[in-house]
Amino acid sequence: MDAEKLNFHGTAALITKPQHTQLLREYLEREGILNSHFRVQKLPNGDMALPVLSQRFQEHHLQHLKEGILPGRTCALMWIQNPIPSKSAQVRSPIQKLHEELESLVLSCGAAWSKELEKDLPRSWQQLGDLVLLNEDSFRATLWGEIGPELWEMVAGALGAKRLARHGRVQSDSFRSPTVTLLLGKDGWVEQMDNGIWYRFDVTRCMLSAGNITEKLRIASLHCAGEVVVDLYAGIGYFTLPYLVHAGAAFVHACEWNPHAVEALQQNLQLNGVHHRCRIHQGDNRKLELRDVADRVNLGLIPSSEESWPVACRVLRKDLGGILHIHQNVESFPGKALQLGQDHQWPAPTSQEDRGGSDTVSGTGGRDPSPTAQNAWQKWAEATGTQIRILLQELDGKPWRTNILHIELVKSYAPHVHHIVLDLDCRPL
Repeated sequence: MDAEKLNFHGTAALITKPQHTQLLREYLEREGILNSHFRVQKLPNGDMALPVLSQRFQEHHLQHLKEGILPGRTCALMWIQNPIPSKSAQVRSPIQKLHEELESLVLSCGAAWSKELEKDLPRSWQQLGDLVLLNEDSFRATLWGEIGPELWEMVAGALGAKRLARHGRVQSDSFRSPTVTLLLGKDGWVEQMDNGIWYRFDVTRCMLSAGNITEKLRIASLHCAGEVVVDLYAGIGYFTLPYLVHAGAAFVHACEWNPHAVEALQQNLQLNGVHHRCRIHQGDNRKLELRDVADRVNLGLIPSSEESWPVACRVLRKDLGGILHIHQNVESFPGKALQLGQDHQWPAPTSQEDRGGSDTVSGTGGRDPSPTAQNAWQKWAEATGTQIRILLQELDGKPWRTNILHIELVKSYAPHVHHIVLDLDCRPL
């Protein structure tokens, strides 16, 4: 970017009489040398100044103007002080503003701007109240670390924030904790409104997955009046709160073992006025002591919630049964055989009941899923239905049936890997 685009103290301009202004403007625009960052302005002596891009404006341009466009007329190239920024220059996008201000900052530090630094700038970010959360691949160059706090204040200002943090990779601990570094500000607590629900959490300790918004909206649209729901992976309330606030569940048992998420969940239940209809069970959900209570169980863990399928079967009502919402990342690589789990030989479905009464697939993935993907999802759903039926029969000592109600596409997690949700109806015979 030209330095004169960043420096409003002066720019090169063609000086002419008012009656020739339009003729010169048309010529400069045709040649691509009109500087659109500044306005055409009238000088104190009555002459007009048309700003030009000095690096593109050549001697032959001036000669052509004097001899061909305005023969015998006054036309001169001068440097004018304090040019007036154009409207387009004043109304800049956050990315443009960030780019220009950082380039100016780098130059003022005596360093050179480069394509590598430009590639290091964020192209997207997450706005959470007055905090902006940057992607992990931004501002990694050594130079940024040498500038100091001034850098983060400038970035936050350009993006309209007061606090700044940067994402890292999700840790491989039991809690799948985020690695988020606070760059500017005293703490990472934020409040976010999502579909009429308030979520409060510390971005350095918990996550709010924007990619699951379609599933949260779907849960909110369910009719759960009078139902008891068990949410086995409650987090900060991603699905617990939609069940309570919008779906009308009578009561939710929310299971969560991350103490930071539990702290946020407690606050979120209070914020949304539904704390009296929810009980938090802190700890490993595989040790949950609940039995025979749930009309509906949410298993919102990816890549798989398989370890908690026996728990889900235990908490289902034994008199009427209920519905399991089972999340899973399913691979659909062409030509690859379906593999479920590593320690199990999965029985094939043996009846129409196991295969389910619906092959419905829906979602907002931006395009229709391929036949290969749909086939993989259906096979996984059928095998899962069979395994759940066997677990229920072993626990209850009598036959059960399972029925595929719906398969929901949440998002693409990676190429040929999709996050889906199986709605599985489970009823005692």
